[in-house]
Amino acid sequence: MRKLKRFIIVLIALLVIFAVYVEIVNRNSKNMTYRQKVLKAVYPAWMWFTRLTGKNTKELSGHKQPVISFYSLQATLNNGDTLDFASLKGKKVLLVNTASNCGYTDQYSDLQKIAEEYKDKLVVIGFPANDFKEQEKGTDEEIARFCKVNYGVTFQLIKKSTVIKSPGQHAVFQWLTDSSKNGWNNEPPSWNFTKYLVNEEGVLTHYFGPSVSPASKEVDAAIRE
Repeated sequence: MRKLKRFIIVLIALLVIFAVYVEIVNRNSKNMTYRQKVLKAVYPAWMWFTRLTGKNTKELSGHKQPVISFYSLQATLNNGDTLDFASLKGKKVLLVNTASNCGYTDQYSDLQKIAEEYKDKLVVIGFPANDFKEQEKGTDEEIARFCKVNYGVTFQLIKKSTVIKSPGQHAVFQWLTDSSKNGWNNEPPSWNFTKYLVNEEGVLTHYFGPSVSPASKEVDAAIRE
């Protein structure tokens, strides 16, 4: 009985310490659910674990000319405006499917950092999607507000859509995941925050799994190519 009491006391103490840690990490967060706060707090540990186990760490590269031009694509932004991909010529483009309630959500911060660091040569585009465990249930307005307030996101967000292979898959992700269109890649998003890099000439060059951080040396090297 004494050992059980000691265990309970230690467990309660650990829970209190963790709760305090969560609040400290999220001292500048606004309108986050407690789940979102916890996910943000444990993000470094989650990334360490996934890299250690090899979960969602796939990286692919290719440089084949696309069958269908990347610049023929269009997408509707979350404010209703149309983004014509022809306007992206001459810059690299990093396309990422995103979600607000995911273990990888804190990558919004690193995506914003590289968007600012490489603003003269890189365009970051987020595709919010509710495809994986319904981790993006918000409206376009709620998503934009969440990203702006908590992560300072200024890069472009597309209207919430479907990115996995299905009849309703967004046309841009149809192109990204079909070799008969992009030239070589058939790999779909394995989870939220899968990344696809297109070069200055509209050629898909890299695929990075969710566990490859936007701030990683691999992504940085690809952008600098």
